[in-house]
Order: sequence, then C-alpha cells, then structure tokens
Amino acid sequence: MTISAVGQLRSLAREHVAVAALTIPRLLRHRVWRDANVQEGAGLGVVLVPGFGASDVSLSFATTWLRDRGYEPIGAGVGFNLGCTSELVDRVEQRLEEHVEATGGPVVLLGQSRGGGLARLAAARRPDLVRGLVMLGSPVLDPLGAHPHVLLAAKALTRLSAIGVPGLMDGDCLSGTCFEDNVAAATAPLEVPALSVYSKSDGIVPWRLSLDPYAECVEVHSTHTGMGLDPDVYLALRPRLAEWAAERFDLRDAG
Repeated sequence: MTISAVGQLRSLAREHVAVAALTIPRLLRHRVWRDANVQEGAGLGVVLVPGFGASDVSLSFATTWLRDRGYEPIGAGVGFNLGCTSELVDRVEQRLEEHVEATGGPVVLLGQSRGGGLARLAAARRPDLVRGLVMLGSPVLDPLGAHPHVLLAAKALTRLSAIGVPGLMDGDCLSGTCFEDNVAAATAPLEVPALSVYSKSDGIVPWRLSLDPYAECVEVHSTHTGMGLDPDVYLALRPRLAEWAAERFDLRDAG
C-alpha cells in the first residue's frame, strides 16, 4: 500500500461519525453553546439542508443551538439527500417559500456539504426569499471534487436509478445537461450575503473547493463530518447570523 493510500485511509477514518461524536462534550462545555440569548435571533427563520446521504437529524445540534438563541429553524425535508440535484433544489425552494410565509420575511439557508451546494443553488434562484446563506464544507467550485469513495457511492446510486430504483440521482446528475446547468448555477454571482466555512483538515472535500468567490470564506479546524459539532463553526456563525437578524428587523439602532 502506498503512502498516499495510507493517508487517504487515515483521512476517511477521521471522518467516521463515531469520531465526530467525540467532539460533542467539547461543544457542550464551550461558552458558544452555553451562552444563549433568546432575543438574539429575533425570530429569523433558518432552513437547514443536510449533506449527501444524511437527513435533517444530522443537523439536530445546529437546530437546537439556533432555537435556543431565538431563531426559527426547520429542516429542508429532502430526506437522505440522495436524489436528483434539480429535484432537491425544487424541494428546498418550496420549503423556503413555506418558511418565509410562516416567519414573515426572508430566511437563512444553512447547508452542510452537498446541502450547502443545494442551498446555494436555491439562493441563486430565489434571492428574494433568502436573508443569508451559510455553507459548511461545501464543494461549490467542483461538486465532483469530493473524496473518490464519495464519487463511487454516487455512481452506485445512478446505477440503481437506471434499473428503476426511485428517488435517487441518475446519470444526468453526474454528466449531461442537468449537471452542466447546475454547475454553472453553482458558481454564478450571489445576490445575498454568504458565508463559506472550510477546513484544511477536511478528509472528504478538498478545502479549496469551498472558496466561493462570492462568499466570505472562514477557516475552522474540523473534520468534514464534525463541522456541525465543532465550537469554532458556531463561533464563526454567531456574529454573522445575529447581524442578519438585526438587519432584517432593524434592531441595530435599538441594540
């Protein structure tokens, strides 16, 4: 086995969900988790989009953190995020419309990994519904630039789709017109403020693929799967989310 192969295996081992879970005690002890101001979010809505192969449950800590600070978070309702990109963006857009109506104004889109890419596509399509965009470890510059093992899983899904298994991405998601249209849209200029969080320790998405030229890019020291559990991520999110909430409700002059 080559040195490169050993390094890839070690990176994947660090990305195991059990390893990510080891950071939970550190998060719960950290001041960014314990110091909660229920007025901070001022009822600003947030739609959370999970990563590839994950469900809304994967962002449950982020949901709790947001709710404790006065935001109104909901899941995007995209299931396990395994379907066609265009169809998933349609569902995110529908969820956006529903939450904007429920909360009375534009909301924040927060997505992890592929979820961040879907969130960006939805934000580019409907900037009128979006107050701000957050992407955590999202390969926006090249959706196919993730770890080879992830691409193998994606190709396996397209083969299952080809034999009739419903609800999965098909071949057009990895090549063809659908892929080309979404790649072009994923790198288009944004009309909303955006934050892209990346880590050079990311073992799934090469960090340079998260350097969105139309977003504020912030580095943290986290694994890919552990971003939703890392205190540094919440330290980066907190002031930006609070600013979006204050701007939306014109609360800055009132403190």
